[in-house]
Amino acid sequence: MSDAPAGHDDDAQSDVSPANSTTERDGKADRSGVRLRHRTRELLENALPADEAFRLDAERGNHDLLQLVRLLRIEGPLRPINPWEVEDPTGRQLINAGSYAALPFGEAYPGIIEVAQRFLASAPSTIGFAQQSTSPWRAALNDTLIGILSDVAPRHADSRVFLTNSGAEAIETAIKFARAARPKATTLVNFRRGYHGKTLGALSLTPNEEYQAPFRPLLGPVRTLPYGETETLVDAVHEIGPDKVQAIVVEPVQGEAGVISPPEGFLRALGEFAAEHGILVIADEIQTGLGRTGHWFASVAAGLDPDIITLAKPLGGGLVPIGATIARREIYGAMLHGLHSKLHSNTFGGGAFTCAVALRSLELIADEGLVAKARADGEYGLERLRAIQAAHPKLITAVRAAGMLFALQLKPVLPGRLLPIDPTLLPTLTAALGIAALHRSGVHACYSENAEGIVRLTPPLTIPRPTLETLFDRVEEMAERHKRPIGLLRLLSAGEMARLVRLAF
Repeated sequence: MSDAPAGHDDDAQSDVSPANSTTERDGKADRSGVRLRHRTRELLENALPADEAFRLDAERGNHDLLQLVRLLRIEGPLRPINPWEVEDPTGRQLINAGSYAALPFGEAYPGIIEVAQRFLASAPSTIGFAQQSTSPWRAALNDTLIGILSDVAPRHADSRVFLTNSGAEAIETAIKFARAARPKATTLVNFRRGYHGKTLGALSLTPNEEYQAPFRPLLGPVRTLPYGETETLVDAVHEIGPDKVQAIVVEPVQGEAGVISPPEGFLRALGEFAAEHGILVIADEIQTGLGRTGHWFASVAAGLDPDIITLAKPLGGGLVPIGATIARREIYGAMLHGLHSKLHSNTFGGGAFTCAVALRSLELIADEGLVAKARADGEYGLERLRAIQAAHPKLITAVRAAGMLFALQLKPVLPGRLLPIDPTLLPTLTAALGIAALHRSGVHACYSENAEGIVRLTPPLTIPRPTLETLFDRVEEMAERHKRPIGLLRLLSAGEMARLVRLAF
């Protein structure tokens, strides 16, 4: 199968222009004199075919990434058929365990859609972006978040919330809070394989040479330590000087590293040590918070009482982009106080519609018992994965879970010396082929942004148990079909492998 539509040279300049675009159906300009190539009405009527959508997406967006997913034959577009299943253009139905934990309820969950539709159909009760006005929606969301957190972490009873549009923005906000609260300190401490985003400040805390190298100099200084080693942390902080450490930034479970949990007691010890020396702790709960790991806050459940918590993915209910940074009152006030309260701002953060959807997300997590369900379903899923791994150790070397975060570590498809590519790319190839193999078995899976050879599964928390069982049946079917890693290479023809090598360089 070609990695580009017939007749299209992906190394050539596109010949699509306003004068010759095939999507200008009537050739007429609108009242402004601008020719719009596409109209919402047409897309709502599914008038843009899958091949044409791919062509335009590749020509106007991230071309090489899209060429890769087409090469693996997983490019979509994927169409939801219910909250837990999607269909690709070939008609193959897949259980949706992708979307990087950002779909707590699946696609277009009725409980979310109903509130969104009611909100949009109602007369506005408040201005949408309330930078200079009180907003009942923002007030209710912030108060509800503090209520949930303070139920399990009472010292947060008077904490405050800053709303953003994404997890990376929430991390950027947390960094600024820490700097303002400890202005004489200079150093941030993070952990190997941590993942906090790719905006410049968040990237400084994401220790991955592939992502960081092209963009140096980054924010610093940052001291990166082994994850889960209390003694190493203590020694490093004493070496730096406790008064020079602004904050320790930690994920309670490292999701993008392949669902890595720290040793029992590490997070509690980290918190106690930081508190003893007045060092702030930022808990990145963007992927782990609000039910995904079987707890409202995985850090608090593990014995940590963070000073700052960042949230995002599930808060948007799979419908809107939103992030939140929760900080203790004195930390919040160190940056945003008096006439200095304008030191950090966000145009779209706290918009009424976004807050309405986020508040409904919290309601659904609470009312449908999704925290406890995630814990029980996670235990079931890990048991199934362990059995699959035990039956297929030549393909799967390890499995892990934290609630409804699952990871499968695959053996490299071949020794690096046998493939004409950079050996460091071999784990990436292995994971990509693993995702492609799962796709063909009816499972939509996740790549791991900061790990090697790891495929992740993040199914919706609302997934019915029979559908969850089928999900793991299909994972088992994939393992049966590809008993050895080399079998994954058969997913590609010789020509496709050649194109993959070209993409690798």
